[in-house]
Amino acid sequence: MAAVTFRFPYPAAGSAAPDLVAQPVDAPTISVMDAAAERGDGAFETFGVVGGAPQAVRDHLERLRDSLAMLELPAPDLPALAEICRKIAARATGDAWLKLVVTRGGMDRAAPSAWAVLADAADTAPLRAEGIAVVTADRGFASDYAEREPWALIGAKTLSYAQNMAAIREAHRRGAGDMLWATSDGLLLEAPTSSLVVLRGSALVTPDPRLGALHGTTQRAMFRWAEAAGLETTYARLTRADLASADAAWLASSVRGAVPISRVDGSALPIDRARTEEIAAFLRARRD
Repeated sequence: MAAVTFRFPYPAAGSAAPDLVAQPVDAPTISVMDAAAERGDGAFETFGVVGGAPQAVRDHLERLRDSLAMLELPAPDLPALAEICRKIAARATGDAWLKLVVTRGGMDRAAPSAWAVLADAADTAPLRAEGIAVVTADRGFASDYAEREPWALIGAKTLSYAQNMAAIREAHRRGAGDMLWATSDGLLLEAPTSSLVVLRGSALVTPDPRLGALHGTTQRAMFRWAEAAGLETTYARLTRADLASADAAWLASSVRGAVPISRVDGSALPIDRARTEEIAAFLRARRD
């Protein structure tokens, strides 16, 4: 399936259902002065698509609503957005991803802009089997910063991803596949495009989002799997030493799923292959 994009009016409460016309992704779709292109001023969500259906719709759209509120943009009509996402996802011919974008609008900023992209997903089975090496790095703020300075948009899924992409390039320069951020006072946060989930004994643990990490939709799904499997789940303040002594750990995201971490700063970490495949099956079966 060739990647396609869909531009539509931003669905505020009571708006009519839009016509959804697919365009090639390189077709002229937005103004060069749109807030996305000019400022990175907007928010997005990326859904996994399996069997022509988007996954975790409620979790994604509620997080989008929260991100837009932090950006002081108008509240969306969530049922209308959900229906738009379902109609677009139904066009997928195999495993895919759907990226939903909302920005502050065109040059006059009179109304938000909205569009979606649908594209084939890569096969993540080899990555699940081999695992991924990560390096840790200082995110540049302390663990109380996000709560102390809410204007900074820590925890919003904004379009401003230049630093995220720079982090991944730096990880590659250091011989790793990804970077894991920590606060300046040593508490683990997240990777640039995924959440950290750690197995410690009989519990799945993830960093407390209040420290400055995005509250992951896939991480939340993993917690649901864990609870059904009889494991405990908790949000906590994790250090590098906690990760180094973990029984297993994963980077969790909508497109890649749960990828086991194989090495941290050069030191090996156990891979729980059985649980990795159980989690993968659970995540793949998700719908709304």
